[in-house]
Amino acid sequence: MKRLHVHVSVEDLSDSIHFYSALFAAQPSVIKSDYAKWMLDDPRVNFAISTRGREPGLDHLGIQVESSGELQEVYAPLRQAGGNVVEQGQTTCCYAKSEKSWIEDPAGIAWETFHTTGESTVYGDGTGENGARIAHETQSACCAPSAASKPSAACC
Repeated sequence: MKRLHVHVSVEDLSDSIHFYSALFAAQPSVIKSDYAKWMLDDPRVNFAISTRGREPGLDHLGIQVESSGELQEVYAPLRQAGGNVVEQGQTTCCYAKSEKSWIEDPAGIAWETFHTTGESTVYGDGTGENGARIAHETQSACCAPSAASKPSAACC
């Protein structure tokens, strides 16, 4: 089953954890010094915040899947949506190991499709992600540097 993913860049992690914990009536499932994540079932969403973005606000959106097979099923409509699909493959990002691809929607918002395969003790540094789309003109919170072939993009 698919899960919507929302990643928001924040200035103050502690204040934001307090706010979103009250909003969701739940504590984060992951808390790090620069990152927090809620895996909610109602609504079914992977909601993450971090201080890694250059400016507060929406960093990127995504669709998280539960298996490699489901990820392949998501890739077909992703390609039909149009635009440049950047297949990132296996990576470490947001304290997790995953396989992912990126696309930018017509409004300039970056979307990632991904399957999480394990946990990581590091946030990830974006190595090997030079072609990944982002939603901000600067490096995104989720390890995806701006595309080398494209000048400034809208926001990730």
